[in-house]
Amino acid sequence: MATGDGRDDASARIDRIVAELGDWRGATLQRARELIRRADPGVVEEVKWVKPSNPAGVPTWSHAGIICTGEVHKGTVKLTFAHGAALDDPAGLFNAGLGGNARRAIDLREGDRLDARAFTALVRAAIAHNAARAAARTRRVR
Repeated sequence: MATGDGRDDASARIDRIVAELGDWRGATLQRARELIRRADPGVVEEVKWVKPSNPAGVPTWSHAGIICTGEVHKGTVKLTFAHGAALDDPAGLFNAGLGGNARRAIDLREGDRLDARAFTALVRAAIAHNAARAAARTRRVR
């Protein structure tokens, strides 16, 4: 069912990105996508940062702001959480971008397994963080 807002288009584009990869990276990206969608059935899928050096763009999942992106590189699938530095990560999934003030990432290499329970908790924490930020913005505007 088309929504008219580009969401179905973005989901179809992400489907194509996964299919065109055709290797462990596609399977890894698809697994992360499934976990994100399961954690939040209302998540918005988008493809951002389309440019000549990356014509497919970057799959992005949002809810009241960006939850995370799924960048595909030659040797990694990088799941970058926009506000990862503000999130608790008791399972220690974040293994990249640890020195930054905002983003944190999970770099997955061939053969790595993504801990579904810990990743789902991280996605839900990111959604809660985004919702709190949105509520704070709304209070400031009033």
